[in-house]
Amino acid sequence: MFAAYAARIDRDQPLSGLELGERPEPEARPGWTTVNVKAASLNHHDLWSLRGVGLGEESLPMILGCDAAGIDEDGNEVVLHSVIGQSGHGVGPKEPRSILTERYQGTFAEKVTVPSWNVLPKPKELSFEEAACLPTAWLTAYRMLFTNAGVRPGDSVLVQGAGGGVATAAIVLGAAAGLRVLATSRDEAKRARAVELGAEGAYEPGERLPRRVDAVIETVGAATWSHSVKSLKPGGTLVISGATSGPNPKAAELNRIFFLELKVVGSTMGGKDELEDLLSFCAARGVRPVIDSVLPLGRAREGFEKMAGGDLFGKVVLTV
Repeated sequence: MFAAYAARIDRDQPLSGLELGERPEPEARPGWTTVNVKAASLNHHDLWSLRGVGLGEESLPMILGCDAAGIDEDGNEVVLHSVIGQSGHGVGPKEPRSILTERYQGTFAEKVTVPSWNVLPKPKELSFEEAACLPTAWLTAYRMLFTNAGVRPGDSVLVQGAGGGVATAAIVLGAAAGLRVLATSRDEAKRARAVELGAEGAYEPGERLPRRVDAVIETVGAATWSHSVKSLKPGGTLVISGATSGPNPKAAELNRIFFLELKVVGSTMGGKDELEDLLSFCAARGVRPVIDSVLPLGRAREGFEKMAGGDLFGKVVLTV
């Protein structure tokens, strides 16, 4: 079957390890099911995999891709939950949690096999391309907002780095849920797009906001950390799920964190129950993932290049 896969690890030039070509079809195993992939979306996790983060040389070649929507063995339209080993279904009871492409072949292929427990019905209201955007970036944003930030309708939220998959999802989901969303971006066009998607205002990184917020959604890391901490109300919550600009900010702002009794919460992906809620929320409220571009699987390299260069707003989707 045709697939996009990591053939080599290169920390400095990750795309040099990306190959497109034939790979063996997945083998059947007890408690697992094979899905014919219709659409799959890119995540920064795929780029980090090519750098060897979470993926070792001993696991190569590895088909990339965490997210997918497709048709299962019974002809049902489905969405995949990409966290394997979370439940014990289909894996050993002591197997650690992992994401597709870390221990098991991923979704950038004609077929993928996952534990049957990881397969959820696709709402008829969502296309395959839209549904394929949800299991990683949009699920991460959903958990950050509604599980870990503890916000409720009417509260204010700052989303750093509009344009990225998680940040874009947080803007759309937050606005749909009645939150007052502010956003930042270095790019004027992305700031304008953030407002179109429901943000009350969009600002340059580090710019003084009109008011302090109840929570901050942080995925940028070092470059925006100080601004995130300074933007919170006393008792506010900073939720972080990534650090694309690096993990070591110049100022940790510890004095401000303890004096204002701020909360810093780490957040990674989300559970199957949260993905079910997210799918239901999107179907019921008419919320649709923001898609930057849709490319056939054979042009996957173009999608990786867009993501690596930051030249996108929303998700890149690959179709099979």
